[in-house]
Amino acid sequence: MTTTTATRTAQPATDTVVSFENVTKSYGTVRAVDGLSLTLHPGETVALLGPNGAGKSTTLDLLLGLRPADSGSVRLFGTTPREAVAAGRVGAMLQSGGLMEEVTVREIVALGCALHPRPHPVDQVLSRAGIDKIADRKVDKLSGGQEQRVRFALATVGDSDLIVLDEPTTGMDVTSRQSFWATMREQADQGRTVLFATHYLEEADAIADRVIVLSKGRVLADGTAAEIKAKAGARKITFDVTEPAGPSTPMGARLRELPFLTSFEQRGDTVRIQSRDADATVHALYALGLYPRNLEVAGLGLEQAFIALTEAEEATK
Repeated sequence: MTTTTATRTAQPATDTVVSFENVTKSYGTVRAVDGLSLTLHPGETVALLGPNGAGKSTTLDLLLGLRPADSGSVRLFGTTPREAVAAGRVGAMLQSGGLMEEVTVREIVALGCALHPRPHPVDQVLSRAGIDKIADRKVDKLSGGQEQRVRFALATVGDSDLIVLDEPTTGMDVTSRQSFWATMREQADQGRTVLFATHYLEEADAIADRVIVLSKGRVLADGTAAEIKAKAGARKITFDVTEPAGPSTPMGARLRELPFLTSFEQRGDTVRIQSRDADATVHALYALGLYPRNLEVAGLGLEQAFIALTEAEEATK
């Protein structure tokens, strides 16, 4: 099977790639998406985060037209999701759904290219996904990481404007993950919008220029990774102590009573705490008569901020 590269046709100009307006979706008594509103713009790389049950998968299904919304509006490039997908403007890499068996990698990628309105050359797609060296291998003989790269190839067989990725690097080794994200940066640099859901929060921190945190089917936080960290409020304080500070010791009990603590951990001589007011906590620490060694105060990482935000939201139930 052979394909040719199609000349890209002019598309309606729009500053909005994806628009959710007060969208709801329920499964029986469970409200998976609850009045969700968000907008994505051209060239953004957006990480979609949230705990299990937050509504991430349902949101992606609604975006791709795989499920209808109960109420509200979902629009892609000013049209319905199905119209946008049919026009070749969306490429998707999902966790669900298997790959065809008894065909080679080249054959399945060539089929994807043949079906896309604006396909790339098959060899280009294989090379970009890092699967050109296994192009003649049967799909059902691939490792988990290789299958993921084939799914990525199928998501990028054509000149799509939006690429949607659901846990894209699951099963990939470190080298493959780095190569994958380098390719996705290139896609964004060419003006495409990249939306990905991931449990690897370090990827979201390093790759995304925008992070959306979902909780209970609603947007809990939306901004850059730095803004999400700042929203969590807490800061990390790390120091070493010279006297025992375990749970049953007087010093341990006094440390746990420091003001504004949100977490406390000790391993050996090193104490790690999180505080909503680091200045006040450190002041109180010295007021105990302690002179901690190797004192460090830093902002939370994205993973810690994510946990802090979602735990605070959970506490409001």
